[in-house]
Amino acid sequence: MGIGILSTGSYLPKHEVTNDEIAERVGVSPQWIEAKTQIRSRRYAAPHEATSDLATLAAERALDQAGLSAGQIDYVIVSTSTGDFPQPPTSYLVQSALGAWNAACFDVNVVCSGFVYALALAHSLIAQHPTARALVIGADVYSRILDFTDRRTAILFADGAGAAVVGAVPDPCGIMASDLSSRGDAHHLIRVEAGGSRNPASAQTLAEGGHHFRMDGRGVRDFVAEHVPPALTALADRAGVDIAAVDHFVPHQANGVMLTDLVERTGLAGAQTHRTLIRYGNVGSASVPVALDDANRSGALDPGDLVLLAGFGGGMSIGASLLTWGNPI
Repeated sequence: MGIGILSTGSYLPKHEVTNDEIAERVGVSPQWIEAKTQIRSRRYAAPHEATSDLATLAAERALDQAGLSAGQIDYVIVSTSTGDFPQPPTSYLVQSALGAWNAACFDVNVVCSGFVYALALAHSLIAQHPTARALVIGADVYSRILDFTDRRTAILFADGAGAAVVGAVPDPCGIMASDLSSRGDAHHLIRVEAGGSRNPASAQTLAEGGHHFRMDGRGVRDFVAEHVPPALTALADRAGVDIAAVDHFVPHQANGVMLTDLVERTGLAGAQTHRTLIRYGNVGSASVPVALDDANRSGALDPGDLVLLAGFGGGMSIGASLLTWGNPI
């Protein structure tokens, strides 16, 4: 048996925010937003919804597709950089909402690479306990930390959650190889400057906007162009696969223009690149699992297809996983 993805699920909030609305708030045209990002709309969480609420709904859909109850899950791993609270971990709130009382729970915070990191962790845990199943969730609510005077970030980010149930699958299906890498020397490119132990919350940090999300867009673009294509090619080589043989590319939905460049630089023109950012924007840790669920539920993935997942983001970090899609359910 291999270890792979048994099912997927996602949840996007009901409130749709179009480019017309964002353009008015940030002082640009809707056409400018689409030209720069390829995003046309995004979803924002309702006032009563927090990250754990979105994560729970995505998890329920993944469990339903797998035909499993929450009590049959051994691990709940939540990737988020916008948790409900500094403490407790968001995964514990999801466990409580689901009733997954047999599961060990923990969070990971690797920003937009987090779902792939969590998937690699689930793979390692199940390798030690072959009958175990893990619920891996990526969820973020970025609308609460955006600065709508900053058009570089306000036009991109949104809210959502995606999930996958991971467990034993028949050979030759499953995860072939994963690769995780970190570049802390680029940590300044994506950040929230206040609210932690170095710069705790105060009247001054609030007045200065220190709790807002900040990003050096040009620096991120250059990092991705330089570091992500060789990382993906090296992963394929290690798995003994020609990168051109990949059938489906499921990347972090950072920016549509950036994705087009990434596909060309990596030699993935022959793969079907799954894009959900046109409808949902950049949903952080949820980007990869939301796009994967969209591909899965649309019937685009066939048994035996090679699927490449790629996350990249704050830290800076890169996470990639190459798997053979199966149909174990």
